Parts: sequence; C-alpha cells; structure tokens
Amino acid sequence: MRRLRPARNLTLEVVEQIAVEIRSGRLPPGTRLPTEHELMAALGVSRTVIREAVSALRAEGLVISRQGAGVFVADASSIPFRINLEGLSSIDDVLHVMELRLAVEVEAAALAAERATPNQVADVEAALEAIDAALEKGEFAVSEDFAFHSAVAAASGNPKFSKFLDFLGRHIIPRQSVRASLDTPRDQQHYLRRIQSEHTRIFQAIRNGDAPAARRAMRLHLNRSLSRYRRLAERQSAVD
Repeated sequence: MRRLRPARNLTLEVVEQIAVEIRSGRLPPGTRLPTEHELMAALGVSRTVIREAVSALRAEGLVISRQGAGVFVADASSIPFRINLEGLSSIDDVLHVMELRLAVEVEAAALAAERATPNQVADVEAALEAIDAALEKGEFAVSEDFAFHSAVAAASGNPKFSKFLDFLGRHIIPRQSVRASLDTPRDQQHYLRRIQSEHTRIFQAIRNGDAPAARRAMRLHLNRSLSRYRRLAERQSAVD
C-alpha cells in the first residue's frame, strides 16, 4: 500500500491550461485574456481560483496587468527560463536536462580547480566522504551525491553555478530508477562504487588545481551517467 496523491489543485489546472495556450503560440504576445467572468464561465471555477491563477501566471512572467485594460500575454522576451520539474515525465526529458547539466558542470569543475579556496576544497572533500559514509550504511546516497556536485559548483567562485544547480534540484535525475533496474544488491553497490570513483577523480583534480583534469573528470562522469540513462531508456522501450 502507498499513500495516494492529493487531488489536483484547481488553480494549478487553470494555470497549466492557460500556460499551454501561451507557450504554444495560440495566445500570442499582446493578446488580452478573457475577463474574470468569461474565464469563470468557460472553466467552471470560482472567481478566487481565477484570481489566484492569474496571479501565478503574472509571477511566472507569462502575463501582465494593465490598469483599467485587463490582463495581457507578456512579450516572450520577458518570460523567464523555467523547467517544470513535475513535467519531466519521460526519460528523454531527463536526458535533455542531463545534457544541460553536463554543459554547465564541466566548466564549473574547471573553475573550481582554478579558484577554490582551501575551505571550499575541504567542503568538496567532506561531501565526498559523506557519500562514502552513506554507502557504508547501504544507502543510495542521493542527497549526498547532489551535495557533492553543489560543493563543486560553489567552489567555482561563481554563485550563478550554484543557483543553477539548486534550481535543477536533487530530484531532477531519477537515479533510483537506474539503481532499481540493476539485478542484485551487489550490482547496485558495484554501480555506486564506480560512481564514487568518478567523484574521487573530480575531487583530486580540484585539490591539485588541475583545471584540464577537473574538466575531463567531470565530463567523463556525466557522460557515463548519460550512457546509463540511455541504456535504461532502451530497456524501457524494449519492455514497452
């Protein structure tokens, strides 16, 4: 038995429906949204739901309000970059984000090797040791793994790297799915230890101040992760 997910929120459903219309181009920039009453009648929801939805769309930068004129679709240039974490429903979506991570984290590792302070190097080492400790307990070390990558990003000296990684979040990659696909606990431990050896090479390069080696180590690590997810995708396709 498992806990059931709560019923979907009406406000969220309204937000998603209007957002889809905007992002698809069916509601182009400058288009005036229907009035509150029109939206209430069309969607069958209360005024409160409509107002909350419009407020959320405004916060997302998708619409703007003009005093006395109504609510309009915002210009595309004003819409901030977003990744809907709940929308990563397929392995292909995950692979796309992994490729994005690869492009960012490879250079973050190289900059960490060039710029990391002694304290930041110690933070990366502590994160590496935390993974070891979790593995010794038989755990999957998902949070510890993410903390390691976050420590490397922080050591780059560029706070934007850390913010980007925090935005992606520790649940963006379903590592549990890959591990669960392995046949035995021994296979899982071997898999986890192999990943940890890749982490160790990244740390050593950063500690040694070797930017090219840090870049290579991070690229190898994330490329191997991409390969693992692609194999999982192939296995899932074969089953389907």
